[in-house]
Amino acid sequence: MALLNFEYPMVGYHFLVLFELFPQTPVDVRFREVTGLSVSMLTESVKEGGENRFEHKLPTRSSYSDVTLKRGLFNTALLTEWCRQAIENYDFKPVNVLITLQDENHVPVFGWYLINAFPVKWEVTGLNAEASQIAVETLVLSYNYFKIISPISLAAGIAGSFSASVSL
Repeated sequence: MALLNFEYPMVGYHFLVLFELFPQTPVDVRFREVTGLSVSMLTESVKEGGENRFEHKLPTRSSYSDVTLKRGLFNTALLTEWCRQAIENYDFKPVNVLITLQDENHVPVFGWYLINAFPVKWEVTGLNAEASQIAVETLVLSYNYFKIISPISLAAGIAGSFSASVSL
């Protein structure tokens, strides 16, 4: 699959979540669901004297929502230990998180880089002796902001650094 494929949209079921935590196990990067990747602009209304039809809306800052990660519960996950240290011992160690969509060759084609993420909620689904379901662990992360990583933004960054080096 080419990096710039205009034929089909990217699939949302082939993704990887990497934490800048060491060490990591293969269990720590496997999630079944990622939700909440969103940003919205907060605005401030400014009234102009003599203009009664509308108010000017000016952007003030961005607001990023918490990200929710879900996966099967493992007793060997080091990521769970990181969460436990934060929640039980109030020992918060923010880390950066990379969430990438991948193509059929497992090559990242789009991504989000979360800055200074830390756990704010950890939950396990209800246990039910009458249902044959796996136990699901839910982890909610708060973070400062995210950077979008796409082939176009990477190309623009490379071109920008190239033009800066040429002009020097």
